[in-house]
Amino acid sequence: MKIISSIEELNTIYGAGLSPASITKVTKQLTPLYREMIEISPFAALATVGPEGLDCSPRGDLGGVVRVADDETLHLPDWRGNNRVDSLSNIVRDPRLALMFLIPGSNTTMRINGRGVVSDDEALLSSFEMDGKHPRTVVVISIDEVYFQCARAVMRAELWNGEHFADPAKLPTPGQMLKAATGDFDQETYDREWPGRAAKTMW
Repeated sequence: MKIISSIEELNTIYGAGLSPASITKVTKQLTPLYREMIEISPFAALATVGPEGLDCSPRGDLGGVVRVADDETLHLPDWRGNNRVDSLSNIVRDPRLALMFLIPGSNTTMRINGRGVVSDDEALLSSFEMDGKHPRTVVVISIDEVYFQCARAVMRAELWNGEHFADPAKLPTPGQMLKAATGDFDQETYDREWPGRAAKTMW
């Protein structure tokens, strides 16, 4: 298999196809329309890097996955999860991060590259109160660059086309996957109890 090992080789293949719009769409802070897109997005993938390697974590929140503090700053609450804190551990040691936002029904994604810090400031946590509960931390993100992503990937995937949705009944369950990974696991009990447990621990 031939391997590309230099930027020059990549530029030979892709350089001629670079459109001016792919450069001019990048801004150092939120424009009013970029802000509108990000504020409406309920889901983002958070990518971080640390000494052990890379991590990409799903983040979601109805009504907006992040809060826009100003045109250069976002707040991302850390709601209930599995307590692995992979992303947070990375950010504490290396502030670099990236976000990709998805908006159901839209083929346009938004991307942010920036730096983050993890805060447990009491007033900040309280400002995110939901059902009487607060996130344990909030990632405060300083934007380095923001831009919208070409829609071709979402269009090719037909991501929002219900005719192509997977049938959950034909997919492995979380319990089945845990059993396959551990070899000794009560998958039936886990799958039976998981929906109720998740509903009670959403926040």
